[in-house]
Amino acid sequence: MPEAETHELGLRRGRSIRYRLLAIALLPTLVILPLLLVATMARWETKFDALLTSKVNADLTIAHQYLARILENTGEHLAALTGSVAFRDAATRDGGAGLAAYLDENRQRLGLDFLFLVQRQGSVTKPVGPLGQGGLRTDWPVLDAALAGKPKTAIDIFSKQELAAISPELAARAQLELVPTPNAVATDRASETRGMVVHSASPALLPDGGDAALVGGILLNQNLVFIDTINDLVYRAASLPEGSQGTATLFLEDVRISTNVRLFEGKRALGTRVSAAVRQTVLGDGLVWLDSAFVVNDWYVSAYEPISDSFGERVGMLYVGFLEAPFARAKTETIIGIIVAFLVVTAASVPIFLRWARAIFKPLERMTGTIARVEEGDLGARSGLTDGSDEIGRVAVHLDSLLDQLQQRDRDLRRWNDELNDRVAERTRELELANRQLEATTKQLVMSEKLAAIGEITAGVAHEINNPIAVMQGNLDVVRSVLGDRASDLSTELRLIDEQIHRVSQIVTKLLQFAKPEEYAGYVERHRVADVISDCLPLVQHLLGKADIDIERDDGASRQVLMNRTELQQVLINLIVNAIHAMPDGGRLRLISRDETRDGRDGIRVDVVDTGIGMAPDVLSRIFDPFFTTKRRQGTGLGLSISQTLVRRQGGSLTVESEPGKGTTFSIWLPEAD
Repeated sequence: MPEAETHELGLRRGRSIRYRLLAIALLPTLVILPLLLVATMARWETKFDALLTSKVNADLTIAHQYLARILENTGEHLAALTGSVAFRDAATRDGGAGLAAYLDENRQRLGLDFLFLVQRQGSVTKPVGPLGQGGLRTDWPVLDAALAGKPKTAIDIFSKQELAAISPELAARAQLELVPTPNAVATDRASETRGMVVHSASPALLPDGGDAALVGGILLNQNLVFIDTINDLVYRAASLPEGSQGTATLFLEDVRISTNVRLFEGKRALGTRVSAAVRQTVLGDGLVWLDSAFVVNDWYVSAYEPISDSFGERVGMLYVGFLEAPFARAKTETIIGIIVAFLVVTAASVPIFLRWARAIFKPLERMTGTIARVEEGDLGARSGLTDGSDEIGRVAVHLDSLLDQLQQRDRDLRRWNDELNDRVAERTRELELANRQLEATTKQLVMSEKLAAIGEITAGVAHEINNPIAVMQGNLDVVRSVLGDRASDLSTELRLIDEQIHRVSQIVTKLLQFAKPEEYAGYVERHRVADVISDCLPLVQHLLGKADIDIERDDGASRQVLMNRTELQQVLINLIVNAIHAMPDGGRLRLISRDETRDGRDGIRVDVVDTGIGMAPDVLSRIFDPFFTTKRRQGTGLGLSISQTLVRRQGGSLTVESEPGKGTTFSIWLPEAD
């Protein structure tokens, strides 16, 4: 085996031992433990989220029980009232003349919004008129059950007319203006006039033996005492972490009719609407929503349940929830704390593991190095390890002993062959040098062949393009001669064709310059800005023709600029096209050039001013960023970035001023040509 291969094999073995020992020492700490830590944190995060969901579900249960208790209490109060002696006395005394006053007194005492007596024949005891007149309905399941002798309480939705028939004040209290809400289902309604009512009826026996029902109810629209009581029950003081906030809301369909969610300080979010996703899940599918949801202006851990009326239709929702941000912050802080603790422990323990591993692989590396040196011919190499207290030490001592014997037996043979070895070594060095020179020469030849091939192809392509350019130029001259005096009518178009042919010729020249740099060279041009602007307008005429845009020019610059004409034209066309796109409904485009001195340097300023839609400050701050665009599929976001680069390369600057609704001004400043 050659000496170089033997040495490389020894190094690979040494590295293999080192890497294996390092892997044994560090794999549990740097790989297995982080994986277990990630899996544990992921499971903890899942459990944490499940705990939040469980809490908000428990909060919804409390709110549901409170609402059910209100329904139950309302029914019990009416049943107790119809069974009382005072009710029978009021109904029989003076032919029931004092019954209306008695009912109004008990309505106020029980906290009801309305209370009246309905007879089977259809009459209603004051304070309202006859049943079936003035907007009152007769087909309520609650009323039918009471007239059949069974008390019943439910949630019902009263129309504006029905509320007005009971009391105009109730109709006014129920009305809420709808507030436009992001992510809500689109609607053409401007207000909610219906009322959600705790509707209760209890059978009552009149003195004449006729069937009747005592009907009472509580309007829940803007009933802030009701919703704040739920919130106080569910989210008592210190029940949530600092910074969190519990909220409760009652919805009529998807409209908040009673809530303690704030639009801003002191203003409740009455009239705002729930998102389309929550509406579909709760009202559409009849399911309970237990998840995060965006509530008005922030994310909340939310619970929604449907509310059904006495007809069995889903007519609203009951919601409770609390701010998600403090819990997310606590979760993030916990995870960061665990990661920091892991890094600290790792930073403290890894050096210890490395020191232990080094105590093992250091002696092995020394023996491996000794073997490699011996294989290279250094028979005097020794490991030098004398501590034989462990297995590795004893192997090292035995290795040195074997090397001593090998060196003694080899000394005589080496003495006889020293001269031959010297000659072989010298010849080997010469061959190695010649081989390196040959490899370098081969690489140079290969590279020269590649460059020659590329140069030949480039020159061929350039010459092939020159032929049609010459034909086009010749035919253009023929066109001029044929047109004669009429050629002046097309002078601008013919001149542009000349310039574009010249532009192609310049590209061909650059290709030839690449292929044969010793034969071709470029040049710098001086231009009047007004001439370049005149050349740009025909190139964007097809865009101007699509929009009602007036062009105004003010060519006040007398100086010249030193810049590649094509690059300056590219910058101006890009700014003009952007201005046209900013005025889809038409407007005025002004192109102004002025002599201007900046920082003691003479130069020219060109303004491209439009009366378009303008730009917001956040967009204005990013328009020169590469790949940033507001045109979606119409642009790449590179035009302004490239334009700014081209202008700066000439020592100039490209700036912008804009205001939404008032247009945009792009200003180019270029130094005067020396």
